[in-house]
Formats: sequence, structure tokens, C-alpha cells
Amino acid sequence: MAPVVNPDDGTRYHKEFTLSITKALGDQLAAALDGLDSAPLAEPNIAHLKEKPGVYQLYLNGAFVYVGKADKSLPTRLRQHLRKISGRQRISLDSMTFSCLYVAEDFSALAPEQLLISHHKGKGDIPWNNNGFGNKDPGRQRDSTVLKRDHFDVLFPIDLDRPIEGLRAGELTLHGLLEAVKDGLPYNFRYGKDDSFKSRPVTVPADQMTADEIFQLISAEIPDKWQITALMGYVIMYDDSPRPYKSAWRYYRDGRRIESVAEADSATIVETEPPGDGGDAEADEE
Repeated sequence: MAPVVNPDDGTRYHKEFTLSITKALGDQLAAALDGLDSAPLAEPNIAHLKEKPGVYQLYLNGAFVYVGKADKSLPTRLRQHLRKISGRQRISLDSMTFSCLYVAEDFSALAPEQLLISHHKGKGDIPWNNNGFGNKDPGRQRDSTVLKRDHFDVLFPIDLDRPIEGLRAGELTLHGLLEAVKDGLPYNFRYGKDDSFKSRPVTVPADQMTADEIFQLISAEIPDKWQITALMGYVIMYDDSPRPYKSAWRYYRDGRRIESVAEADSATIVETEPPGDGGDAEADEE
């Protein structure tokens, strides 16, 4: 609003003033991060960080792709991202770098990552903040969702040729094997339960077996109506064979691997992320 002019003497003595505190905070956060170098997203660099809350930015081949926050521990949150990316195709951890700022715990109530997102609007996209990168397991009701072509899981699907961490040759129950696979994969493996799993013996024939090999083995041990389904971002196992899933690219039944073609919507994604977490719906370190 322009200053109001007194018609009698020409003086300008009042006008509207608006102070955007949140914009000022966002600008200061962005300026502080812009003044930092970025480091490879690797354990030695993460290990040097303090166990404090903060905000961080991720870069892919030098391009800014994601801003997030950690309510309690920056190292814990960044390790979650490191592990997730390590289990994906078409992307290498060598291409990922990060920078971060520590913030006071009470500052997190102001949603600093949202301040940064707002700051960068109009200056180019932050592609991973609206494509599902930070999301955790969406739940069974979303297993049939057709993902958009620019969704993180479509761009970088899970790697089924990756060895399962910690799994060694030997005999254990089917229940024990399912738990070991879930713990050893860098992406989610969600499965139904059956009392028979706790008593059914299974032999793992070798160390360093891949997810693909183990899912073939498991599919030979589960009841006939069960199937294992590899979706773009995670794997599920339920008693719903031969149910098709639109986003499935591989099934496992009766000890066999069955290839499929996942559908993907050509439209740009429009799903919104949970407020106050910059798209980090995936669980923090609580």
C-alpha cells in the first residue's frame, strides 16, 4: 500500500506494513544451507554428525532433489535414506550428497523443512518432495494403486538382485525366515501370518542369497493360494493368488518367478505430502 498523503500539507504519515516472519526464517535457512558444501551420503560422513534435530538437503549428481527434517537425530534420518537408496535400481549412492543444519528442538514446531520448500517454490522444483521418496509403507489399501510415471518407486524400483543382509545358510522355520528377510532388506516386505509358518522347517542353501532367490524359495513353502508380489517400491505376501496387482512387475508362486509389466499413469503426480514433514512420512527415529 502506498503512503497516504495529507492533502493539506503534502506529508506522508501512515501506511500498511506487513512482516512475514516465516518467509524471513525460510530465507535465512536457505541462505545458511547454500553456504555449506555437500558431502557424499556415506556412513563415514554421517558418523561425524551430532545426534541433534535438524533439516537437510539431498542432491543427486549435484542437483537439489529433496529437503527434509529430523525431529531428534539427523544421523538416524540420513541413515534411513542411505539404506533406502542402496536397495534401488537405476541410482547409485555414489551420486548422492547431502548438507544439513542443526536446529533447536523447539524450532522443529515451525516446520523448518516447509519453510525451505516455500522458499524454493518458484526457483525450480524439488522433485523428490512430491514423488513419494519419503513415504513409508502406505498400507495394504494402497497396494493396488497405479503410480505416476515420475513417482520415486517407478523411477527407481526395488532391486531384487540384492543379497539379503545377515541371512546365512542353514535351517530355520518359515516364520524365522520371513522375519530375517524383512530385517535384511532395505525396502519393506509386508506379509500375512499363518500358524503353520512357526513350525514349518525351511533350509537356506547358501549364504548371500538374493531377494529374488529367497522369494522363489519361500513361494515353494507357503500354501497354494498364497503369492509373493514385487511392487515397484516394496514386496508383499498374502493368501490372494492369483490376484493381479497393477503396479506389480514380478510374482512368485510355487517356487517360480513370474514376470509381469507394471502399469504407470502418465499424468504428473499430484499427491500431497503430510503437513509439517516435508514429505517425510517415513518414520523418524522414534
